[in-house]
Amino acid sequence: MSNATKRIPVTEERWKELNELKSAGKTYDDLLEELIKEHRRRQLANKVREVREADTEELTPLDEL
Repeated sequence: MSNATKRIPVTEERWKELNELKSAGKTYDDLLEELIKEHRRRQLANKVREVREADTEELTPLDEL
């Protein structure tokens, strides 16, 4: 990982919310990494749910791909 530091402007309210989420000994970089992973997992779970709920007529058989 690069040691480059970037600044991200946030409102005071957002800063307080982030601070509440961050546990002791954890950096804001760690927190952001965790939030990004959680977001990606949720997106994947939503896609899986959409496919499961889709009408089978809307799906393309694998042998046709």
